[in-house]
Amino acid sequence: MSALTLRTGALPGAGLRARAAARRLPRPPRGRLLLPALAWALVALCAGAYAASVAVPLWYQHVREQRLLIVTSGSMAPSFEAGDAVVLQEVDDPSRLRAGQVVSFWPQGSDDLVTHRIEKLLLLPVYEQDTASGSMVPVLDPSTSQPITRQHLLTRGDANPARDADAVPLSRVRGVVLGVHPGWGAALDWAHSRAGRLTLLGPPLAVLAAMELASMTGARRRPAVEAPGAGPGVSDALLLD
Repeated sequence: MSALTLRTGALPGAGLRARAAARRLPRPPRGRLLLPALAWALVALCAGAYAASVAVPLWYQHVREQRLLIVTSGSMAPSFEAGDAVVLQEVDDPSRLRAGQVVSFWPQGSDDLVTHRIEKLLLLPVYEQDTASGSMVPVLDPSTSQPITRQHLLTRGDANPARDADAVPLSRVRGVVLGVHPGWGAALDWAHSRAGRLTLLGPPLAVLAAMELASMTGARRRPAVEAPGAGPGVSDALLLD
């Protein structure tokens, strides 16, 4: 009497063939590994440079309570020149100002900051316009009938042959220069310009978009992977005794 027996298992030699096939799988070319590494390096370099141009001024402002000012002229050469950046500390006590210090201030009738050296501090009368004559007259103290005076600065750029024409009231002084960073001003000015932003942010965005597109295209072309246990390595043998 014959019996029908069902046996399930791998065909002889199937495991050896699978291992041999795995060893024969082609390795990705070096170019395919080098290109993504270079792309990510470009993204890190450009994005990091732009982030630094934003973070450094903010760090001076919020951590050190100072300001970075970009130098746009050579009136203070050789102390610092156009393209440098100076570190500015606000003046909370005007009595600490001394001759020889470098200060940034708004000249009379101008909104453009000027950074020059103090040559002299002096007291000058406060003037106002007389409504009757239209001329400028000293303001008198009601209690003493003497002219009211305020401290002013006489300034000059190190590279200028003559002193600045107008004395600077203390109320128009923004701060004292504490240090200089050569070349920082030109770099910061360029990074925040339209051309700088396009140069630093355009390539990373283009690279990321290209990498995403390549990944999506590769996923569509990649063949489906067979599940473990499927295929010719496993079969059902039907044996008749």
